[in-house]
Amino acid sequence: MKYIVAVIQPDRLDPVLDLLEEKEIHLVTVSNVMGRGRQKGIAAVYRSHKEAGSLLKKVKLEIVVNDDFVKPTVEAITKGARTGQIGDGKIFVLNLEECLRIRTGETGSVAIG
Repeated sequence: MKYIVAVIQPDRLDPVLDLLEEKEIHLVTVSNVMGRGRQKGIAAVYRSHKEAGSLLKKVKLEIVVNDDFVKPTVEAITKGARTGQIGDGKIFVLNLEECLRIRTGETGSVAIG
């Protein structure tokens, strides 16, 4: 089991979600976040609006998958989020020690769905 965290540009969310849906990856948590990377929050133009300050708007996706779905998940996020510009984002793949479905008490891979 893996816990995948991706931080991407807000305008790339819909293409990423569409590609995840095509790969039958449905369980996604999305949060609006702010952050900075190597560009150190340098003012950027986003949808014709100049964003200033040290933190830029981003979207964080959190996805838990069984091992067979790691590669398709990473590929979908990469394909949907890539613009070729600075700030496209990052993907982190972490080992997941345990998963528990609260409603049924199921644990492990079965609990993911």
